[in-house]
Amino acid sequence: MSKTSTLYQHGTLALLVPGLLKGTTTMADFLKHGDTGIGTGEGLDGELVILDGKPYQVNSKGEVNIVNGDFTMPFANANWADYQPLATVENVKMADLSKQILELSRSANTFFSVKVQGTFTDVTTRAVAKSDVPYKTLSETAKQQSVFKRDTVEGTLLGYYSPELFNGAAVGGFHYHFMSDAHDFGGHVLGFAVDQAEVTIQQFDTLEQHLPVSDNDYMQHDFADDEIDKSIEESEK
Repeated sequence: MSKTSTLYQHGTLALLVPGLLKGTTTMADFLKHGDTGIGTGEGLDGELVILDGKPYQVNSKGEVNIVNGDFTMPFANANWADYQPLATVENVKMADLSKQILELSRSANTFFSVKVQGTFTDVTTRAVAKSDVPYKTLSETAKQQSVFKRDTVEGTLLGYYSPELFNGAAVGGFHYHFMSDAHDFGGHVLGFAVDQAEVTIQQFDTLEQHLPVSDNDYMQHDFADDEIDKSIEESEK
């Protein structure tokens, strides 16, 4: 099993739906599994973008911080970067870019990551304010979000694609985060257009799924009545 063909995931997106937002891995432990990734902190504390081994957090004020090794997370993805060129794109919007990536990569039935670097326009991101115990559901917590916009910005769009079959374990389809080259703007992506950028891709043949079995709340929760697909659609897509 190659390190670079493995996508590591801690937690599942489904566990966030009923409000299981406790941090169950530390950043220090998580970075043993990759130098690139996305995620969120305990209590949905902002949006994470990990690039070149540096974990950036975009908080609900729009501030970008590098978090320390004690920072905890309920859900995150990571991989060891080995991106390969896919295409150069110009003047393309979010939905069309996603469609082009799927067509060119021919990877709709497996997991992959995309890194798009260049100049973007009309970028809209969000970050959620950290909530405290007792945690509310994902849908309720996500309402406490701040939205940020940039007309033009140079940066990196980091995305992960999961086959729809795995919706719930992750976000079925594309899940994008963004970080500006100046490290002063980013977050979970709600919309964008590309002015000009280079698209690279890294395909995975293995999903290493790590579950928080030491967390009693997770182990005792019954997911049967949670509206997982609906909540993910409202909160993440």
